[in-house]
Parts: sequence; structure tokens; C-alpha cells
Amino acid sequence: MAAPRRDTRGIVDAPGLFTRVRFRRRTPAEPLRPYVEHYWLIDWDLSEPYATHVVPHPCVNLVFQRYADRPGFGEVAGVGLELFAQKLAGRGRVCGVQFRPGGFRPFTPERPATDWTDRRLPLAAAFGPTDAAAAVLEPPDEDARVAALDAFLTPLLRAGPRVLAQAELAMGLADRIRTDRTIRRVADFARTEGLSVRALQRLFAGYVGVSPKWVLLRYRVHEALERAASGTEVNWAALAAELGYSDQAHLVRDVTATVGVSPTAYGG
Repeated sequence: MAAPRRDTRGIVDAPGLFTRVRFRRRTPAEPLRPYVEHYWLIDWDLSEPYATHVVPHPCVNLVFQRYADRPGFGEVAGVGLELFAQKLAGRGRVCGVQFRPGGFRPFTPERPATDWTDRRLPLAAAFGPTDAAAAVLEPPDEDARVAALDAFLTPLLRAGPRVLAQAELAMGLADRIRTDRTIRRVADFARTEGLSVRALQRLFAGYVGVSPKWVLLRYRVHEALERAASGTEVNWAALAAELGYSDQAHLVRDVTATVGVSPTAYGG
């Protein structure tokens, strides 16, 4: 499997965040790699509070976190539908698991991905009582924290052949939407893949947690924001056409609705 991706898609003002925190991505153990995109680790020690913002990816995260004013805890963070904000202050640590879109279902095979969508729930809601938060957050050594994540997740991969096969299909289709710029319409995509639109929608509801149209739009917004933050001049009309928008106004509207400012204002 490939090394963790290095882009900053979804992170609003990534340079500002990275000057204030230590941010790393790590690769999970081999059995987990088909389902887990990467681990993400953040540590900070701030003299002044800082608010970080993220345009979520269409995937579930497990988030182990410890802040200055509370003990460590773990959460299941489903696909977020809106811009996510988190205030960082004092000293703290987060150890996260980003699953591939569709990759969380094999760890909770009895529950559709929509159970988690736009929700942040205690780890026990998915896996029952566990002391995993302490095991993950307390080691001072980064490799030990990664090993603790591996040790927690590996026994939870317990889905049967049908769920694994459907998860693999969902992950493959979501990745195609992410990488293939020729995909413009869900109906055309479904037909190309030999599926009805209804079957594609059911698959994404059960395994990704959002519709294929939502995934397509979110990846378009991610790409537009990445271009806006690149520091180079962007031809927005040309980019809108490249991303499958009927015109520039539609792209501007989607970006503005997601982050609260226009693409040109976002890029500074």
C-alpha cells in the first residue's frame, strides 16, 4: 500500500496550523491498511488559544484526544457534513484513525455507516467499554502510540466475507470518484459500474455514510480549496469546467457554503 498522503486537503489554513502544532501521519499495521487511510497524530503546547477548521473527508475517524482541561477520551467521528472547528489551548494531544471511505464498516459490521454520519459518539457506542484511550494517549514515544492503535484495531476487524466484499466495492468506487475527473454525474457513473442508481445509493449509505453525489461534491470542494490555497493564480472558470460544474457561479456557491467565504477570499 502507498505511504500516507502528503496533501493538506480539508485542512483550512494548514500553514497556520502547522506552525502551532506537530502534525504527523503514520501507516497502520499491514492487516489494517486496506481499510485505514492513515493514522494522524497532533501534539501542541500553546501560549495562546488557536481554532483549527477542517472540511471533513467522506470517511469515519476514531479520535483519541487529551486536552489541558479534561482527561483523555476516545470518540467515533462519523462523516461530518459541515465545517468542523476545534479550539486548541495549553497542552494537548490527539491520535486519530482516518478510515478510507467505506472502510469503517468491517469494524462494526452490524451497523450501517449512516449510524455515525454527522455524529461524534463515545468509543463505547461502537466497541463497548474499553481503556484504549489511555493506552493510545499516554505513551511518550510516538511509535508506542502507533503500536497501541494497531493493537486496538486489529482484533476488531471481524466482518464476514460479504461485508468485506461490499466494503471493498464501496472503497473502490469512492476512490474512483476522488481521482477520476471525468465522473460528472452519478447516473452515468452507476451505469459505467454496472449498477443502478438505487443500488449505488444503498451501497454508499450502508458503507460510506453519505450519498455518492455528496462524495462527488465534497471532493470537488476539496480540490477547489487546495487550488485556492496554493499561492498561484487560479482560472476559476477553467477549474469549474474541469471539476464538472456547469459554470463558475456554481463552484463559487458550493465553496462559499462550505467554508463561509468565496474561493478568492479563501486563497487570500
